[in-house]
Parts: sequence; C-alpha cells; structure tokens
Amino acid sequence: MTTRAVAKGIGHYLPERIVPNSEFEKTLDTSDEWIRSRSGIERRHFAAESETTSDMAVKAAEAALADAGMTASDLDAIVVATSTPDLTFPSAATMVQAKLGMERGFAFDVQAVCAGFVYALTNANALILSGQARRVLVIGAETFSRIMDWTDRSTCVLFGDGAGALILEAEEGEGTSADRGILATDLNSDGRYKDLLYVDGGVSTQTTGHLRMVGKEVFRHAIEKLCATANTALEKAGLTAQDVDWIVPHQANLRIIKGTAQKMKIPMSHVVVTVQDHGNTSAASIPLALSVGKARGQIKEGDLVVTEAIGGGLAWGSVVIRW
Repeated sequence: MTTRAVAKGIGHYLPERIVPNSEFEKTLDTSDEWIRSRSGIERRHFAAESETTSDMAVKAAEAALADAGMTASDLDAIVVATSTPDLTFPSAATMVQAKLGMERGFAFDVQAVCAGFVYALTNANALILSGQARRVLVIGAETFSRIMDWTDRSTCVLFGDGAGALILEAEEGEGTSADRGILATDLNSDGRYKDLLYVDGGVSTQTTGHLRMVGKEVFRHAIEKLCATANTALEKAGLTAQDVDWIVPHQANLRIIKGTAQKMKIPMSHVVVTVQDHGNTSAASIPLALSVGKARGQIKEGDLVVTEAIGGGLAWGSVVIRW
C-alpha cells in the first residue's frame, strides 16, 4: 500500500468588481481587440479597497471545506501560495487559520509567484507522505492589482485578483498510476532569469514596487519549460500525455496555453481555460481553474489531471493528480 494525497474538496472566490478590457481604453493607448488578440483576456476581477489577500483566501477555503463536507477543525495544516500577502509578517496562512477558527495544527506561506500553487501542492503532498499532516488545505490567493503600474499597458491589463483552495487528505492506494491522488510532482527554478519578471520593490528597499515583465522573453521560456515539466512529471508517474484527461494550466496567456497543449499533442478540448474571465491571477489561477472546471462538469472523479505553471524566478513546475 502507498499513501496518496487525495483531493477532497475544491472552491474559489472572485471579488465582486469585474473589469472589462474596455475600462482600460479610458486611460491607456490600448483596446479590447489589442488585449484579446495578445492574451485571450476579456475581463478580470479586482479586489475592493478594503479586501485583502487573506480575506479572499478565507472565502475560497470556506467553499472548499463545504465541498469536502469538513470544518476547519478537521485540518492539520494550511499552505497559502501568494506573492501579495496582507503584511510582511505574519504569514497570510496564519491569518486564514485564525479567521477560519482553526486552533490546532500549523500554517505557512509559499512564494513562487505564478508557480506558487504547484510549489504549495508539492509541499502539501510531502507533508502528507511524511506523516506530518493528514489533511492539508492548499490555497492560492493574490491581489496583484495592488502592484500594477497603471501606465504600463503591457502588464497592467493582464492581471487580476482572486483565490482558489484545494483540500488534500491522506488515503491508502495500491501504488499504481490508477490510484486517486497526487501521483507525481516536478519543481524547477533558474534565478539567472530574475530580470524577466519581477517587482522592483520590497521590504529591504522600503518600497512596494511595481510588476515588471519582459513579455516576449517570458513567452519564449514558457512553452518549452511548461511542456518539459509536464512530461517529466508524467514520466515519473509512469504515464504519457495520451493518458491525460485534463490539462489545467496556469492561466496567464491563451497563446501560451494553446502552444503548450500543441507541443504536448493534447487537443484544446482537454484543456481547462478560464483566462478570458479571470486574467492572470498568479498563484490563484490553477486552483481557480480547477474549481471552475469541476463546477462546469469537466473534471470528474478518476480523471487524470496535469497542472503546470511558470512564474517569476524563473520558477516552474507541474503536478500529476488523479481526481
């Protein structure tokens, strides 16, 4: 028998304010057609002025707990993937822990930008496999609208806010690729590419900063690295791309999503796409897409799902999970 980290509940939250592409036409030299043609994005959600990353994370967590039929007292740990926490410290995860009324266990943040949820899932999987925790709530939550340069049309039109949450629970499997749960993970980073995607501020510089991106270079790295990490994780699981029911990619750019699927020889009919409605929500994008995919009736129990993401660092990775 082999211990597996099995998905038990999924949920998401999106802020009330919806921002269509046309809203940017008032202040920038851009258009709905320009944004759609380059990214596939049609609209995104922005957090309310008083709404924080941990606020959104809690709402996504509550939805996931309801889906799993659990309460916060059933959890052993919380892992929050975010690059936009409420405060420098304590972690957003401990704030979520308090707001959920969870008085036991432990909570911590993971920061790998857009790859954050993949990194958080991998950490949660390791906690379960080691016996450190039996039930782990994994959340991706971001308020990227707070770090945008609203004069930079190449970046500010691409990002949105939101949160998604997934609950993993230890179960015994047969140790084969037919098991439910996380079957394989693959993580990578290369700090030499820091200047391709970063925020030009931080605690030690006593500034908040704004997101900066060399879009063409990020695009060039994305398809190659996403395809490679997904295939590596599948190989670790003893599977191939032909076994995949659903690719649930980081929702950054429709051209990247299509390019990766094409390179993996997976039809777009087997790819969950939400970027048109949410924009790039960084660490929140994969759990958001998983939740929406399940709600649409796309992702069903027993389906083989591959998630893959790349973000600032550069950091990238993938997870193979049987739903």
